[in-house]
Amino acid sequence: MNKEFYEIIDSLKAYVDGEKISGEREICFLPRDAKAESSIAHGLAVLKEKVSSCQKCPLAGGRMNVVFGEGNPNAPLMFVGEAPGADEDSQGKPFVGRAGQLLTKIIGSIGLTREDVYIANILKCRPPGNRNPLPGEIAACSPHLVKQIGEIKPRVICALGKFAAQTLLSSEAPISRLRGKFHDYLGVKLMPTYHPAYLLRNSSGKKDVWDDMKAISKELGLTVP
Repeated sequence: MNKEFYEIIDSLKAYVDGEKISGEREICFLPRDAKAESSIAHGLAVLKEKVSSCQKCPLAGGRMNVVFGEGNPNAPLMFVGEAPGADEDSQGKPFVGRAGQLLTKIIGSIGLTREDVYIANILKCRPPGNRNPLPGEIAACSPHLVKQIGEIKPRVICALGKFAAQTLLSSEAPISRLRGKFHDYLGVKLMPTYHPAYLLRNSSGKKDVWDDMKAISKELGLTVP
């Protein structure tokens, strides 16, 4: 791993440690009434407004739309991907291209719909040419995601692909080693799995993703169709 990767991991650890000092020792799921759900939706709306004008990294200059995330603010399951692609940048919505269509099927495989879950990315702006996120971009954008997770307080997070998994877990391990088991993220169970875009190129990974989704389903007490 290069020096930049270690720097981004150190900066994320420092950010999370700061959240713990301020009282965010863990993100516990609790039943919510209508008033609480309204407060969550308001908190996300305020954060979205702030992120929509973000200029913290050069990606802001080339975006068509900020892709903040969407879904159920009271979702027990949250999916976190890498970054928006061309379709997402155009529409301002996460996972709407081919990989998004596959993600919809993956969600449906455990009896849920996109409206039941929340979907977001590490980066809120599209990297040019859909290249991999750079360490500085991850460092600038990750705090927005941490705050999103803090508002939603999901019971389970599914990290899609190595960038999401490595960023949230402050790990340099490959996704092939991280997937298949739950990890702790501020008190929330986090399951890494392969990104849908990877599955479009490597269908052999679909069985592993199905195993990961079954584990998530069991953790949430869902009945697989």
